[in-house]
Amino acid sequence: MSDERPALEGPATFRELFSLVEFRVLFTASALSWIGDYVAKAAVTVLVYRQTDSVALSAAAFAASYLPWLVGGPLLSALAERYRYRQVMVACDLVRMALMVLVALPGMPPWAILALIFAATLANPPSQAARSALMPQILAGDRLVVGLSVSASTGQAAQVLGYLLGAAVAAVNPAAALLINAATFGFSAALVRFGLHDRPPAMTEAHRSHLLRETAEGFALVFGRPVLRAIAVLVFSAMLFSIVPEGLAAAWAAERAGDGMDTGTAQAVIMAANPVGYVLGGLVVGRLVAPARRLALMRPLAVIAPAVLVPALLDPPPIVVALLAAACGFAVAGLIPVANGLFVQVLPDGYRARAFGVMASGTQIIQGAAVLATGALAERFAIPSVVGAWSAAGVLLMVLAVLTWPRPATIEAAVEAARVESGATAAKGERCGHSPVRGSTAGDRPGERSRRRHAVT
Repeated sequence: MSDERPALEGPATFRELFSLVEFRVLFTASALSWIGDYVAKAAVTVLVYRQTDSVALSAAAFAASYLPWLVGGPLLSALAERYRYRQVMVACDLVRMALMVLVALPGMPPWAILALIFAATLANPPSQAARSALMPQILAGDRLVVGLSVSASTGQAAQVLGYLLGAAVAAVNPAAALLINAATFGFSAALVRFGLHDRPPAMTEAHRSHLLRETAEGFALVFGRPVLRAIAVLVFSAMLFSIVPEGLAAAWAAERAGDGMDTGTAQAVIMAANPVGYVLGGLVVGRLVAPARRLALMRPLAVIAPAVLVPALLDPPPIVVALLAAACGFAVAGLIPVANGLFVQVLPDGYRARAFGVMASGTQIIQGAAVLATGALAERFAIPSVVGAWSAAGVLLMVLAVLTWPRPATIEAAVEAARVESGATAAKGERCGHSPVRGSTAGDRPGERSRRRHAVT
């Protein structure tokens, strides 16, 4: 029996999601990895600062975790298409576990720590690309949209929890925090290895060419097809302004010190506000709003998200800034998972990992560029004026994105075209001797193979 849900049904429930064995496994493994990552980020900055007394090197240790996305995210993500998703995820977890243990060794010089952190984070793009490509094979229909929302909200919550736990443990023993991260990768690898079906690669050897060419095909697909391009523009635009309060929180809090809270508390409240708002928005919109209504809300939420930050022009106190940032996060949470779900529907099989690499790398680059640009502007103008004006420009950008959004008939045609293309790819794979495992239902257990093909609608 297919787990496809009619479009007019109510939203999928959390019970339905977590009744699926593979989703529980993937969710738990991802949460462990995310928490461990943020614990390590907090610990590494403390470790390097204690050894060098250098703020610049400490910041470099933090930034090293983002560099792989900037220098080769799409290329590394394309690797996930060539191999079995489960194999890619397990290998990446084991590599990161081993490298984190090395970082935790006493007496490791700062340059070696930076090199090991960079090497460990090279495994992030292929691992996350494999997880993203696997999700539509486990979930279908509205379960996919709600599953993406739950995963995104969990990632935001893991950020808050990981930073708090990492800072607390690192204050006593940074090496212990790094070993906690290594342990989370070990548990994640075990869960994935023994809890997920061993599906064949999305790309057969017959389809392989040069890795650079395969990566370029991912870019051509995302930006060459109108519906995929429209979704990419919407997501990238949302990232362009939603990160700004978090990125400028330290300076903003310092400028408003004395407004009812100390500088450290103000910074923490502003930085945590957007993730908290995102978690709430993902849970409320994903669970309580019907699928058809969520699609209808995408465009108004796209405009509302930057609009709620425009009142920063009035130079409000930190607690109000935090409320504005939380409202922005809430609106973005109602937008991004639905956009991601639609993106998956329009994406043919065999391109999911590469397309994820394009989107994830673009998101990282845009967020970094937004913080750098607004930080440079804040050197000459007041931070509230910069954030308010930047957000007002975001409103105009979102209005343009909404006005150029594809018509429903265009979207439906793109979804159908992706289905046909995926079906042709699957048929060709079966003729070549491949029999992919496409999905699982609530009754499936690890090790049981299902030959059902689920339409993502």
